Amino acid sequence: MARINIMALRHSAFYAPLLLTVHGDYLTRRGLQPNYRLQTPEDPIDVALRNGTADLSQSAPAVSFASLERGEEQELLHFASINDRDGFYLSAREPMPDFRWKDLEGHEVLVDHLFQPMATLRYVMHLNAADFDRMKVIDAGNVEEMDAAFRSGRGEFVHQQGPAPQQLEADGQGHIVASIGEALGPIAFSSLYANREWLQTDMALDFLDAYRNAMTDLLDMTPQRIARTIGPALPGIDESVLVRTLGDYKKLDTWKEDISIKPESYENLLKVFLHSGLITREHPMDALITDIRRP
Repeated sequence: MARINIMALRHSAFYAPLLLTVHGDYLTRRGLQPNYRLQTPEDPIDVALRNGTADLSQSAPAVSFASLERGEEQELLHFASINDRDGFYLSAREPMPDFRWKDLEGHEVLVDHLFQPMATLRYVMHLNAADFDRMKVIDAGNVEEMDAAFRSGRGEFVHQQGPAPQQLEADGQGHIVASIGEALGPIAFSSLYANREWLQTDMALDFLDAYRNAMTDLLDMTPQRIARTIGPALPGIDESVLVRTLGDYKKLDTWKEDISIKPESYENLLKVFLHSGLITREHPMDALITDIRRP
């Protein structure tokens, strides 16, 4: 059985289609034994994809914008969608049934400083006549450090990807007041990423068949059934919280049976990054995104 090396930039229930592909039997049925690992500072995704120690990775189309801004040709391409929504939420210390985005102005907010979620939060606030720069933005570190900081009493709001906000609620430590994905709508948020050479292999086609089948099954499965398969890959998350999170993402229309990256979702991504000043022009979709199919 051939080994397929799969990496991830982040690891959570938000990436359930990839986790189901890896932890279900979708790959082994095609003669592929998955080896899954997370990026580390010593083992970055782009280096691993270029040197062949990884075959593909969970990523985001937006990671290519910096090199496109420098005018570089893309050796690494995005070839399928994972998520068609932003998966982040805002939580407050107390329930706020009448929350408005302007309620963030003047208050301490622990914001995820990874470039994409920060850009989408800024854009959603703009769409809702709220000023991101009037918040008291706190950088509390990585996702684990942010969660610990909020639980210890730092900040009035926290900006997190599921299932962290759902776990805060279950623990009585916070209350979800807004979904960035709901406010923003379709966006090319998370993707599968590989180098051009690997995308021309039979392994790439076999992987894509497995991934497509997993995505179709995921849309038909109950959150409880998905949780039984991917739960062991997410230790530390209560089963009930994982089930709720998967249900929340299903209601948000996060995952799509058509795994191609949609032009309208890519257009929204461009709007977000132009507004944030992280790109200076509209980069054509075919400069960073490809579509592979069996001949």
